[in-house]
Amino acid sequence: MKLNSFSIFIFSLFSLLSFSNESNTEGSPNFIIILVDDQGWNGTSVQMMDKEINSKSDFYETPNIEKLAKKGIRFSSAYASAPVCAPSRYSIQFGQTPARLKMIRVGMNTSHINHLTDLTIPKQLKSVNPNYVAAHFGKWGMGSSPSILGYDESDGATGNKDGVFTQKPQGVQWKNTIDKDPKKIFSITERAIDFIDRQTKSANPFFLQVSHYAVHSNILMREETLKKYKNTPKGKYQKHAGFAAMTDDLDDSIGLLMDKIEELGIGENTYIIYTSDNGSVPVMPPKRFYKESYNYPLSRGKWDANEGGIRVPFIVVGPGIKKNVESKSIISFSDILPTIIDLAGKKIKDNKYLDGGSLKNVFENHKKTKVKRNINGLFFHVPYENGIALKRAHSAVILDNFKLIKFYDDNQLMLFDLDKDLSEKIDLSSVNLNKTLELELLLDNYLKQVGAPKWKPGIHWRNKPIRLINSFH
Repeated sequence: MKLNSFSIFIFSLFSLLSFSNESNTEGSPNFIIILVDDQGWNGTSVQMMDKEINSKSDFYETPNIEKLAKKGIRFSSAYASAPVCAPSRYSIQFGQTPARLKMIRVGMNTSHINHLTDLTIPKQLKSVNPNYVAAHFGKWGMGSSPSILGYDESDGATGNKDGVFTQKPQGVQWKNTIDKDPKKIFSITERAIDFIDRQTKSANPFFLQVSHYAVHSNILMREETLKKYKNTPKGKYQKHAGFAAMTDDLDDSIGLLMDKIEELGIGENTYIIYTSDNGSVPVMPPKRFYKESYNYPLSRGKWDANEGGIRVPFIVVGPGIKKNVESKSIISFSDILPTIIDLAGKKIKDNKYLDGGSLKNVFENHKKTKVKRNINGLFFHVPYENGIALKRAHSAVILDNFKLIKFYDDNQLMLFDLDKDLSEKIDLSSVNLNKTLELELLLDNYLKQVGAPKWKPGIHWRNKPIRLINSFH
């Protein structure tokens, strides 16, 4: 067939547009964050630290998360930004510490936070490439809606109750309950898979956060999975069959998601981050009193800035990332935003409000241990009395291998060498006074710099605007 000049022009234009679209997609990687709820550092069958056998569960089985870990980097010293959910979720989205955001506990007034800022993952990605499409499915847990932060699709401003959570009647949240779609694990995954499928077929680069309600209470699981763990020998530290079953069901959903990525052939252009919003609970009911943490060898758990409350599983898979290796780099949730934007092709420079740093260099060389940030150290701020946990307002800072915890009721200081004392049993504050004072000054200066809320008896955080709360100003 003979083509005239106009036909040749149209054909050439179409080919050029098609090529440009493909090139653009290839140049803009996809990003998926899988955020689970209340899963401890040892809450999977992935051994997070090569030299610590108890950095994996002695009861739960998570073969799909194991497969994911074998494809990438395990960070053995990864920290949620807070020992409770909402502050950690804010830190992921904004790249800032909860102390700077003055968002330090669940259920507090958030009217002081600028949710319209451009410093969010979706908005920053779209500044790199306007073709990015962003979605959030599952638990939101923040005082805004996903659309305000730049998400194109979402389940809305969801919270724990949307994932089947109730505290009444007494004990119901810890009772094993059969459900065909426990904690909405599979329906959330279905929406995520549909989103990935649509964006891939449309050749749109995408950012997707899948925020599971699992493994937060209530304890829901499929019947056949519960039967499996009732017939499985219990671990020394982890014994709850229902919790194990819910974890197993969650793992199945991860497998479905990974299968879709493989089916679509987008794995070579997709970064995946798997982590948890905070550590697991320190004890599992019906046990009521803390003796040895459910998170052993880590001390305590959710609600406290001890290692059990903030050190979490963290796995990254993606283009150019070495497979099946451990990184000892000390990282935090505030690093996620600058990392994603850097991988997308843009460095966020000279932003004095950004606390995190890019992990791109660590991805390229997993043996590197330093992450460049605007701040020196990782900071954790829990300035309120918690009736469930330590019942003492406290803050903490981690710098290299040392960690300082400061209590506000009596200004007690505790210093730990995490390289030698992962369980935080040996207080070095009296024998290494110089390091103790150095870290106390670092902590106090940072909290003053960001105007972090200060502990004060009688404050009802939910109802009081932040300006009425005493601060470090």
